[in-house]
This record gives sequence, C-alpha cells and structure tokens, in this order.
Amino acid sequence: MSAMTLTDVAAPAKLNLFLHIVGRRADGYHLLQSVFVLIDWADTLHFERRADGRLQRHDLTATLPADDLCLRAARALQAASGTSFGADISIDKQVPWGAGMGGGSSDAASTLLALNRLWDLGWSRERLMALGLSLGADVPFFIGGQNAFVEGVGEVLTPLALPRQWLAVVKPAAGIETRAIFASPLLARDNKPDKVAGFLVDAGIQSLLDGYGINVMQPPAESECPDVAKAARVLQERFGNSRMTGSGSAVFARAGTGPQPLASLPSGLPEGWVGRMCRSLEEHPLRGWASD
Repeated sequence: MSAMTLTDVAAPAKLNLFLHIVGRRADGYHLLQSVFVLIDWADTLHFERRADGRLQRHDLTATLPADDLCLRAARALQAASGTSFGADISIDKQVPWGAGMGGGSSDAASTLLALNRLWDLGWSRERLMALGLSLGADVPFFIGGQNAFVEGVGEVLTPLALPRQWLAVVKPAAGIETRAIFASPLLARDNKPDKVAGFLVDAGIQSLLDGYGINVMQPPAESECPDVAKAARVLQERFGNSRMTGSGSAVFARAGTGPQPLASLPSGLPEGWVGRMCRSLEEHPLRGWASD
C-alpha cells in the first residue's frame, strides 16, 4: 500500500563555485558553465495525498507568492501524468528568496520527486528532469541530485565528486531580480568555454576548492545592490576569500574542509541580513527517490 503522507522532505539550496557565460542561444537564453554544489541550508516540505485532485499549499513560515514554483511543479506533474490525485503541500521556508541559492527551484524539484512517490507514478529521473526544465533552468540539477559541472542553460550536468567543505554564507536584506542582472551592460558574456574533460583535468578538484574562475554576475549585482559588495568585503576580511552565488544577493566564502571551519561566521551583521555556516552535501537527500 502506498504512503498517504510524506513528511520532512528536504529541499537543499545550492551555491555556484564559479559562473561563466559562454554564449547565447538563438532564442536569447544565455549559455553558462558553472559548478553547482549542494549545501545543508534547506527548506522542509510536507505532503499529504488528496483524492479530490485539488492542490493546496500551506505556508508554515514565510508567506510565498500565490502561484509559486512549487505549485506550478505540482500542476505540471499532475497534468503530464493524468493522475486524479491532488495534494496538500506545507512548506517551512528557510532558504532566503532572491539569494541566487536556488531555493524556489529546489522546492519545485523536491515537489516533483515527492509527488512522483506519493502518487505512485514511477517516473524515471530523466523524465522528471525534462519536466523540471520546463519550470526553471536550475530544477534539473536538484532532481539529478549530485554536485555537478553545469552547462547549457543549466540542463547539461556532469556529476562531480567533491569533498565536503565548510561554506560561510551571508545574504543581505535586499534580493536581486535575475532579469536585471542579465540586462546589465556590465555583464560579461564572452567567457572562453571549458570542455568538460579539459576542465576536470586542468582545473581539478583542488582548484575548485581554491576558488577557480569568477562569477561574471557579481559586478552587475554589486552595481544593482551595493550590499553585495559590502557582504563580500565582510567575508573577505574574515576568510580571505568571497564570491557571490548565482545572480545574488547571497555571498559565500570557503571555510575549509576539516572537521571544523577555519573561522566562525561574522557576528553583528546589519539588520535584515542572514548568515549561516553551511556544509556541502555529497548528494541530495532525495537522490534515491527516482530511478535512473
């Protein structure tokens, strides 16, 4: 007998260890290369199956938009599968919005994985990833469930085995709209592409841990939101390195790979800022919830 509820379903955030833009498709979408790493800063979702086909979301902490990515994911899977089931979806939102940490995409991915199980659909990971791409470029990464070298618009994934590391993350109060970053004249769109094989050989895992590459979205983000630059300076002073993730506004610093971080998170952050000392994950907690 199938489960009627799934509780404490994790939706972890991600960080971009670097982010380059290497071109643009004919339809205007930018082509990127990046390394995405999962971290233990996560939302928690709870699901209860409904027999009447209705989909309802319940916000346990922050109030989300009426039609968020989680509900859109549920509707898309319901329509594509033809199931008569619905669901009550409760979200304990912890990952900050407008941070470049993929929180909404992660919620959508965990929703697809959970409802695939709750509704007894038996969809493969590949099929869920294809549906996820129609919802957002980051969604396939979270369904894939492994740290990865990411290409295309975000859908071409080459898994990477990365050692666990500490990452100090600070999110200023302001969020940043991704569209504003892509429209900025400060955005560099002409990075030289790395071939996957060459990248893995030449850059290597240690280079990633030492801060390979740049995030080309950081200069326009700092222009749009000066607090990004302020957060970067705070972490630079404490850890000797800093970098923005995604399109911002969250900034992170590498804080070591040992049993304890190299330093503590800075105290006395400005009002409205949030920070957390995170550990990277070897794989997504729901990695086993879909078949390859």
